[in-house]
Amino acid sequence: MVSMSFITLHASNLNGLQFRKRAAAKHLIERYYHQLTEGCGNDSCSNAWCSSSRGSNRLDNNAAAVKALELYKINAKLCDPHPSKKGTTMNHCVRDDFKDVNYLTEEKVYQILHMCGEKEDYSPLIRVIGRVFSSAEGLVQSFRRSKPPTKEELKSLQSKDEDKDEDEEEAAACSAAAMEEDSPGSSSRLDGAASGDNDVGKLGPDEVSVDIDAVRRVYQRLLSNDKIEAAFLNALVYLSPNVECDLTYHNVYSRDPNYLNLFVVVMENSNLHSPDYLEIALPQFCRAMSKLPLPALAKLARLWSHYSAEQIHRIMETFQQLITYKVVSNEFNSRNLVNDDDAVVAATKCLKIVYYANVMGGEVDTEHNEEEDEEPIPESSELTLQELLGEERRNKKGPRVDPLETELTIRTSDSRRPLIPFQEFVNEPLNEVLEMDKDYTFFKVETENKFSFMTCPFILNAVTKNLGLYYDNRIRMYSERRITVLYSLVQGQQLNPYLRLKVRRDHIIDDALVRLEMIAMENPADLKKQLYVEFEGEQGVDEGGVSKEFFQLVVEEIFNPDIGMFAYDERTKMFWFNPSSFENEGQFTLIGIVLGLAIYNNCILDVHFPMVVYRKLMGKKGTFRDLADSNPVLYQSLKELLEYEGSVEEDMMITFQISQTDLFGNPLMYDLRENGDQIPVTNENRKEFVAQYAEYMLNKSVEKQFKAFRRGFHMVTNESPLKYLFRPEEIELLICGSRNLDFQALEETTEYDGGYSRDSRIIKEFWETLHSFAEEQKRLFLQFTTGTDRAPVGGLGKLKMIIAKNGPDTDRLPTSHTCFNVLLLPEYDTKEKLRERLLKAILYAKGFGML
Repeated sequence: MVSMSFITLHASNLNGLQFRKRAAAKHLIERYYHQLTEGCGNDSCSNAWCSSSRGSNRLDNNAAAVKALELYKINAKLCDPHPSKKGTTMNHCVRDDFKDVNYLTEEKVYQILHMCGEKEDYSPLIRVIGRVFSSAEGLVQSFRRSKPPTKEELKSLQSKDEDKDEDEEEAAACSAAAMEEDSPGSSSRLDGAASGDNDVGKLGPDEVSVDIDAVRRVYQRLLSNDKIEAAFLNALVYLSPNVECDLTYHNVYSRDPNYLNLFVVVMENSNLHSPDYLEIALPQFCRAMSKLPLPALAKLARLWSHYSAEQIHRIMETFQQLITYKVVSNEFNSRNLVNDDDAVVAATKCLKIVYYANVMGGEVDTEHNEEEDEEPIPESSELTLQELLGEERRNKKGPRVDPLETELTIRTSDSRRPLIPFQEFVNEPLNEVLEMDKDYTFFKVETENKFSFMTCPFILNAVTKNLGLYYDNRIRMYSERRITVLYSLVQGQQLNPYLRLKVRRDHIIDDALVRLEMIAMENPADLKKQLYVEFEGEQGVDEGGVSKEFFQLVVEEIFNPDIGMFAYDERTKMFWFNPSSFENEGQFTLIGIVLGLAIYNNCILDVHFPMVVYRKLMGKKGTFRDLADSNPVLYQSLKELLEYEGSVEEDMMITFQISQTDLFGNPLMYDLRENGDQIPVTNENRKEFVAQYAEYMLNKSVEKQFKAFRRGFHMVTNESPLKYLFRPEEIELLICGSRNLDFQALEETTEYDGGYSRDSRIIKEFWETLHSFAEEQKRLFLQFTTGTDRAPVGGLGKLKMIIAKNGPDTDRLPTSHTCFNVLLLPEYDTKEKLRERLLKAILYAKGFGML
C-alpha cells in the first residue's frame, strides 16, 4: 500500500537539496495532493488534475499520493484557490487564515472549530490537523502545559466524581465561542500523582510537559466528526515513518525528551483500535514507538501508571486488537512465523509498556523482599571440563531480567493487585499460532533480528509458557547427558547420564532423601539430569509413570502430620512449616529439591501450600494480607483490631507479646518488640503490631526451615527461566496442577486404538459410567490412568489419553500405562460388568508389574 509517507520520503531526499528547497518541494507535493483529493473549489475548473474539474476521476488517498509525486516531477499545472459555491470572500479567508498554525493548543482548536462551524466548512480545521499531526515537531510543541501542576491540582484530578465547573472555566478561558457547547468533563485519573517518584508533574526526569486533560477534551470534541477523524488517520500514516526514522538514526529523544509528547498525544486517540487504523496507521505507529530508547519507555510506563483502570484497559485493548487482527488475517505456521511479523512484534513491545504501567498503577509491595541465600549454590564439578569443551553455561550469572523491569526498579512479583487483571494481557489467538520450539530457540540465542515472545511472558498463557519451560528442561537434561558422556571419555570412568534413584517402597523417604542429599553435596549438577526411578523388587520401567508414583509417595510421607515437619490446618486444608519441628535444615532442603525435581521432570504433586509460599519462593516476604488464605482466623482477628473504633488499649488489653503452642501443645511466648509484655497495643501503634505479628508468623518463626526449603528448590531451578516466565499463582499451577477436573473436555480429546472408536458401544458405555462416578472415584480413575489425580496445566483437555482395546470380554481388570496415559480396556459384554471391573481396578491399584 502507498501512503502519504511515500511523498515525504521522496520529497525529503530529492537530489540532496538544501533544507529550504526540500521544504518547498514538500509543500508543492502537498498542494498537488490536496488538489487531487479536495480540489480548488472552482466548479468551472478545467484542470484535468483537479478534483473540482467535471472530467476528473476521484482518487483514493493512496493513489492520490502516488499521482501527486508524478505531477511534481513533470511540473504540472496547479490551480489557484477559488471561493466555494457559497462563495463569500470571508469563506475564502477562512481557508487561508491558519496557514501559520504549526502547533495546537486547546484554545486554538476551539477557535478554529467555532469559525468552521459558523461557515459550515471544516476544511481549514482538517488542514491544520493534517499539518500539525503529521509533523513530529508540531505535535511535540502542541498542547503544552503552561506550568507544571501543583500537588493540589494533581490531587484534584484523582476524584472521579468531580464537578465539571473547573473544566467549564478552563474551556471559557480557551474561547468564548466554545462555551456555546457543553464542555466535556475530565476523564483522567492521575492516581498516586501526589506521592512518590511517580509524580507526573514533579520536576525531574518524569516531568511531562503535555496537558493530557486538554488533549482528551479536544479528541472528545473532534472525533465525533467523520471528516475530522479521517484527518487524524491520514496524518498518522504520514507521521509514523518519519518518527521511526528519527528514533532509529537521529537519536532525537536524547536531544529533546519532550519528543515523547507526540506518543502521549497520539495514544489518547480513543479510535486507534478501530478497523480504519489497523491496516496501516497503527502498525506503523507501533513500529515507531518500539524504537524508543529504554529511558523513554520507562518514562512512558511511569506516566501511564497514573491513568485510571479504564484508560489502561483502552490502551491495552488498542495493541491487543492489532495483534489479534494481524494473527487472524494471516496464515502463520512453521514456515511463516508470527515472530517475523513486524506489526505483531512491535505491538507486543508496546504492550509491554502498558503491562508495567498496569503493575505500577495498582497495589505494589517493593519493600518486603526475601534476603538472598548467604551461601551461593555450589557449581558443578564439571564446570572446568565444560569450559574446556566450549560448553560454558549461558546462564551462569543467573536467570535473565527484563531491561525495562530493571529500569523501572519493579518486578511483576511486587504486584499485589494490578489495575486490570493480568489475564487481560494474554492473547489467545497469538498463543494458538506461536511455534514454541522456534520461539524458545530465539529466546535462548538472544539475537537482535529474531524476536521471542518469551521475552514478553505476560502475553502467553500458562500452557504456552509451560511448553517453553519443558523445552528448556529437556535441553538442559540432554546437555547434562552429553557432558557426562564427554566427561567419561576424558576421565575413563563410567558415569551415569541419568539421575537414577533406586528405592524401596517401604523405606522410600530414607532411600530417596539420603541419595538426594549425597548428590546435592557432591555434585548438584546431577540434579539437572533426567530422573529415572526404580522400585526395588518391581519390574516397571520408568518412562514417566514410575516417577509420578515416586513423587506421590514421597509427598504423602513428607506431609504426614505425624512426622511433624509441616503443620496441617483443618480449616484451610493447607500445610505450613512447623516452627518447632525437630527435623534439621537438611531435611527441608531435600523437600525443596523434590519440588524442584517435580517441575523439572514435568510431574504434578499433591501438595497444599498457601499462596504465600510461592510468593516467598519468588523472593517476596509474607505480609498481613497473606494471612487471609494461610491463617484466615488470625487474619480476621487482626483486621477487626485495625477497624476497632473504641480504645484498643483499654478494651482489649493486649501487648506486643504473643503466644504460640509447640508440637506438644506447650505455650511459647515471643516479644514482637523488646520487652513486648510491657508495651500495650494502642490505637496509634496497632498497625505496627499487626505488621510485626504477620512478620513473625510468616517469616521469622519459620526462617530457618524456609531458607533451607528454598535453597533446595533453587538447586534444581536456579538456571531455569521459571522465575522470569511465571507469576506465583502460575508456579502453584505448575507444581500442583489444576484442581478443576473437566471430564467432558477429557472425553473430547481422548484418542482410541486397537479397534475402538468414538462410536464403539463399549466406549459410549465407558464414558456414561465414568461421568456417573462420584468426584473421589473420578480422581481415583485419573490416578490409575495417568499416575496423578490432578489435571495438567491447561486442564484435562491437554491430557491426550488413549483408550486401547485389550481383547474380548474377560474377567481380567482394566490396566494402564501411566507413562503414556494409556488405558487398556477389554470389551466387556455388559455395562454393569464394565462398571464393576473398572471400580475394582481403580480402588485396588498400587505398584508396577509387567503386563
